[in-house]
Amino acid sequence: QVQLVESGGGLVQPGGSLTLSCAASGMFFSSNAMGWYRQAPGRQRELVARISSGGSTNYADSVKGRFTISRDNAKNTVYLQMNSLKPEDTAVYYCNRDPPIVLRTTGVYWGQGTQVTVSS
Repeated sequence: QVQLVESGGGLVQPGGSLTLSCAASGMFFSSNAMGWYRQAPGRQRELVARISSGGSTNYADSVKGRFTISRDNAKNTVYLQMNSLKPEDTAVYYCNRDPPIVLRTTGVYWGQGTQVTVSS
């Protein structure tokens, strides 16, 4: 049974930092590319950072140079270090495989996400 559990979100001032974590279970973690996605109110969910099984990374232009994705295959965990946060980074952040996991019975699987709010 697949499970993705995100944590580490919170309220932070502009310019601040947060580190998100995502613990995965029920999947072949080390052999899959993983991503961090976010969804702001009224907007579509978007992929902001991706890490391949081999450790190569890619970022959306909006976060390049500020966010860093990493993974620990021994712990089945993926991280997102977020620096120089801006109000427009406010969103619910989710981790998932890239492409996202699709379950036969319920469709695309998403964890509960973690809320990041950037505000003074």
